[in-house]
Amino acid sequence: MPHVSLAELVAGVRAGCLVSFPTDTVPALASAPAHAEQLFTLKQRSQAKPLILMGAKALDLWPYVTGSESDWLYWQEVAQQHWPGALTLVLPASDRVPTAMNPTNPTSIGIRVPNCAIARHILAQTGPLATTSANRSGEPALQSLDEIAASFPTVLTLHPEAIATLNQELEAATQPAGLPSTVAQWTGNGWTILRQGGVSL
Repeated sequence: MPHVSLAELVAGVRAGCLVSFPTDTVPALASAPAHAEQLFTLKQRSQAKPLILMGAKALDLWPYVTGSESDWLYWQEVAQQHWPGALTLVLPASDRVPTAMNPTNPTSIGIRVPNCAIARHILAQTGPLATTSANRSGEPALQSLDEIAASFPTVLTLHPEAIATLNQELEAATQPAGLPSTVAQWTGNGWTILRQGGVSL
C-alpha cells in the first residue's frame, strides 16, 4: 500500500483499515477499537498480550475505564504528571471497551496519551485507537514508516511529505525514543510495573 495523506489515513481508520503513524516511543500499528482483532491477526500476536488504547488527551480515555472516586482522583494526578508521555496505565475497563482489545482479560485496559504532536493530531480526528508496536510478534519493533510499509503492505502509512508538513504546521519534530512505554497496572492500592520503559513511577 503506498503512503497516504493525513485525510486518507483518517478516512481509512473510519473505514476499518489498519494504519501506522509515528509516536514518542516506536511507530504504532493502529485500528479503531471495534476492529482490534485485525491487529492480532496481522502481527500473529497472542491474545494474551493486550493492546493499548491511545488517545489525544486524557479526557478522551477516561470513559473507557471505571473506578472509585478516590481511584479517579489518583489516576488523574498520575496522568497530569506523566501525560503526554511514555506511560501506559492499565486500569479497570468500562463497558465501552471492546473485548477484542484484551480478549483473555477484558476487565482491564491499558491507556496512554503519546508525547508526539502528529500522533495526537491524528487521534484528535479519529478518536482513541487500539495500538501496538509495528512488528511481527516476537520480532524487533520496526522503526521507520518505510520499513512498516514494506513489511505490512496492507497498512496505511503517512507519506513522508505529509509528516514533514505536519511537523512544520505543529511546530514539533518527531523524535521517537525507540523504546516502548512503561506499563503500570493498578492493583487497587498501587502499581505493578509490567514493563519498564522510559518513565518511572
